[in-house]
Amino acid sequence: TLIIVMSVMNGFRAELIGRILGLNGHISIYAPRGSIVDYPSIISRIEGISGIVSIAPTIEGQALLTNNGTASGVVVRGLRAEDFESKVRKAGSFVEMSENRDMFFTQDRVAIGKVMAERMGLSVGSRLVLIAPQGRASPFGTIPRSRSFTVGSVFDVGMYEYNSSFVFMPLEAAQLFYQMGQNVGALEVMTPDPAKLGTIETMIARELGDEAIVADWQDSNASFYNAL
Repeated sequence: TLIIVMSVMNGFRAELIGRILGLNGHISIYAPRGSIVDYPSIISRIEGISGIVSIAPTIEGQALLTNNGTASGVVVRGLRAEDFESKVRKAGSFVEMSENRDMFFTQDRVAIGKVMAERMGLSVGSRLVLIAPQGRASPFGTIPRSRSFTVGSVFDVGMYEYNSSFVFMPLEAAQLFYQMGQNVGALEVMTPDPAKLGTIETMIARELGDEAIVADWQDSNASFYNAL
């Protein structure tokens, strides 16, 4: 009985951590203040470090999603198309995708979770409106900035939080939506083994010095990781 219980709990822990890491980087790099400027140069400086598999620029922010009179707060994450697809394939699957394979995640095409699609009555091809928290100034006060998007795909990664409250959009669209120019919010680094990050994290921090803040996934999910 003890062996069975331990096996179930270890399997549960591995599965849950695997799903968390499927959509998040093992190591995250942030700017000390504001956003990361000229991120391609930072990538070129660290991509040669032994143990780094890939580096993905990301943007994350909050927004209000509205559709047919229904509104819901969501987390918006901007990613490059290739990074987004590899993360979803690793963590779960696509429930529904645009018939045009080249248009499922580009321009104004976004991806939403299965739970959000069911709750908001959305499917591939549906239009939705996102309202950014940062408005634009006018003589009559601050006016909310909104933009219309098309659902390009619906995903299911097996975690309610992501399936119900995350909207993924192309990196360029997120830069435009949050008025970030060519900047990004963070760089997500993937490694071969998320349990052995010490050396890689130290080398990244040493290379970037005071230019960036480096944190691994255990730091970002400290209370959750300690509970497991």
